[in-house]
Amino acid sequence: MIKQRRSFTPGFKREAAGLVLDQGYSHIEASARLGVVESALRRWVSQLQQERNGVIP
Repeated sequence: MIKQRRSFTPGFKREAAGLVLDQGYSHIEASARLGVVESALRRWVSQLQQERNGVIP
């Protein structure tokens, strides 16, 4: 069985990263709560940090 890749809106990614950066969740807690893999959440957090520091992806 081929697993279909899920896609998430930019808004969802930003909110998910915000749980870690703004609300004190750990990556593990936030990924479990949202049902996403931890590696994806870590990438979103990194992207949001760069965005907030003025780096445009």
